[in-house]
Amino acid sequence: MKLKRRFWLFATIIFISLCGFLNSEQVNAKAYTSKQLRTYTKKTMRKYHLRGTIEIVQNGHRQQVSEGYGYYKRRIGNGSKKLVYPVGSLQKSITAAIITQLIYKNKFSQNTKISRWYPLLKHSSKITVGQLMTHTSGINVSGTESNHGITFSENGAIKWTIAKADFNASSHRNRFNYNNANYVLLAGIIRKVTGKSYAANVRSRIIKPLHLHQTYIYDEIPRSKTDAISYLYRHGKNYQSAVYANKHVVSQLPGAGDLFSTPADYEKIQQGLCNGKILTAKQFNYLSHLKSKVNTYSGGFYLKKGGTLKLAYGNFGDTHFVNWMQLTTDNQNGIVMFLNQPNGSKNHIKSIGYSILSKIKAGTFIKR
Repeated sequence: MKLKRRFWLFATIIFISLCGFLNSEQVNAKAYTSKQLRTYTKKTMRKYHLRGTIEIVQNGHRQQVSEGYGYYKRRIGNGSKKLVYPVGSLQKSITAAIITQLIYKNKFSQNTKISRWYPLLKHSSKITVGQLMTHTSGINVSGTESNHGITFSENGAIKWTIAKADFNASSHRNRFNYNNANYVLLAGIIRKVTGKSYAANVRSRIIKPLHLHQTYIYDEIPRSKTDAISYLYRHGKNYQSAVYANKHVVSQLPGAGDLFSTPADYEKIQQGLCNGKILTAKQFNYLSHLKSKVNTYSGGFYLKKGGTLKLAYGNFGDTHFVNWMQLTTDNQNGIVMFLNQPNGSKNHIKSIGYSILSKIKAGTFIKR
């Protein structure tokens, strides 16, 4: 009898100790301070040979962590105020936000057929604005991020996209098919409805109200700043295979890839999508729940985990740039990652980002 009591007493002590250990681990997972987060992020970037800048948001507190050079030859460090990075596909939520502003001004609706502006475009009488915003239009244009040796004007890029869409137009509407052409055509709608360039709309509707100082359409980057160069880690060395965002490619992507910014500015834009400076919370909900969506993508990002997270991943054709955003929809926690030297596959990069996210707030984020 005494042996049994001793056994259960011993077992109870072990159980309590184990629970205490697990609880301690859980507490530690949730309790990374800003300094600990910074240290962990730095070590993680160095370990995996990542170079770039990450904006970390934890319970509304924001800090920037940078590693390595954004322009190795000139020794300009990532995080420098001289540097801006191609936003790539993360620009699409900005274009969609401007479209949403126009919808709320009763200029048109998400159900308006795009034949109003593109009467000569094949199938345009059957395609809606909302379908462009959710990549369910059936339009597929190849080579949108390939170098065609032409520096396009905004209007020229839109006309090029229409011509290619005419040639490659598909009838597979209502199916998700991610393609830059959808957002170039949205940029064209913004031009036609407002009577101003897409670039002018970005300045007046995004940059000015948010007081952004490191966000520019590509051909408006001032001489005091420079765009970052992308690299690869190869043969045990950083900063190999240098490639910049080619102006020919950038110029053919108005609304879908011609914006340059920083993670800090981009995170401010995400705040602006629901704090009333760009959109209200109601308008953000409209943007993220368009009727034409067939998966979790709506208006430039994926809404995940019951609508509590917004995610977007982007790269830039023929370069090594990688951008990834995962934020809570209230913008209180998450990361905006702009890398000019990635290392590994898309899922590997996301896994590294997730390791940082898990230290921000345990149980909140997803791996991809």
